Amino acid sequence: QVQLVESGGGLVQTGGSLRLSCAASGRTFGRYAVGWFRQAPGKEREFVAAINWSGSGITTYYGDSVKGRFTISRDNALQMAYLQMNNLKPEDTAVYYCAAGYYSSNYYRPREYDYWGQGTQVTVSS
Repeated sequence: QVQLVESGGGLVQTGGSLRLSCAASGRTFGRYAVGWFRQAPGKEREFVAAINWSGSGITTYYGDSVKGRFTISRDNALQMAYLQMNNLKPEDTAVYYCAAGYYSSNYYRPREYDYWGQGTQVTVSS
């Protein structure tokens, strides 16, 4: 079992930055891939980024809309995952969720993740 709690959301102007954090509890956090998803009102949950950690190193993945602006990272020793968001745009406004699950080549699909946080609101004003 893994429990996830997101923090770091808030209101920011266009072009600003935010850093989201995901705190995990449970001794198996290091076994899981971590994903960030977001959901805006009336829209489906959208893949933002994912990070997998294995003996061969760290692999990261990004949705097309955030490539070059967002960076995902994790610290297994602290049981934390992060999403650094730069050059934010109004279309980035959404509730952001942290998720964990065993690595899958379908890492961009919400159903591949077993554990979810409660979400944190990010609002970007124009």
